[in-house]
Amino acid sequence: MEWKNKTVALAFAWAIAGAALAGPQAQLDARFERERPSAEARDMVQWVLQSRDAEDKPFLVVDKKAAHLYVFEPSGRLRAATPVLLGAAVGDYSAPGVGDRAQNGVLPFAERTTPAGRFLTQPGRNRNGEPVVWFDYEAALAIHRLRPGRSHDVRAARLDAGRPDARRVSLGCVVVPVPFYLDVIEPLLGQREGVVYVLPETQQARDLFTQL
Repeated sequence: MEWKNKTVALAFAWAIAGAALAGPQAQLDARFERERPSAEARDMVQWVLQSRDAEDKPFLVVDKKAAHLYVFEPSGRLRAATPVLLGAAVGDYSAPGVGDRAQNGVLPFAERTTPAGRFLTQPGRNRNGEPVVWFDYEAALAIHRLRPGRSHDVRAARLDAGRPDARRVSLGCVVVPVPFYLDVIEPLLGQREGVVYVLPETQQARDLFTQL
């Protein structure tokens, strides 16, 4: 099957993130450091701040291996962090036509991936009128709150699970707790663009975030 990468190309020069950057390393927010992020998440945030790649927009980093989300203000201050639900299938790319199949409710397990890369976010609504933050509209991928319904209790328990692999249950969207969406995501991204960086899980981040 031919897979299509939906990332926005970065002129990333991450090749050896620190050495390739001119000037001193960017100062990371102390609250972020206290979250004990992975080395790749830490390097990603460092690069975003140093290069100003987010262009004074709020930015988010999704660490898929940890199933964790970090939300930053344009200044680089950590607003909040949370465990998240991610695509059930392991993979860093979206299949062609996945958005149509997701909307029709017929999505093979292997296509339930959360693609890696750099995406611009846009506030909007899904087909049911629910507020969401789109990061890949064509692929029907958004950041949204945990929804009510038959699977709510099961998914809520997955969000509370200590193991990241237990939080791999979505069709590909990034699902956050309801209070987190209302208190963090909606105020920060409900009226403006942002940037989300989704770290890969099948390759090294520095191999993905290069000039494509």
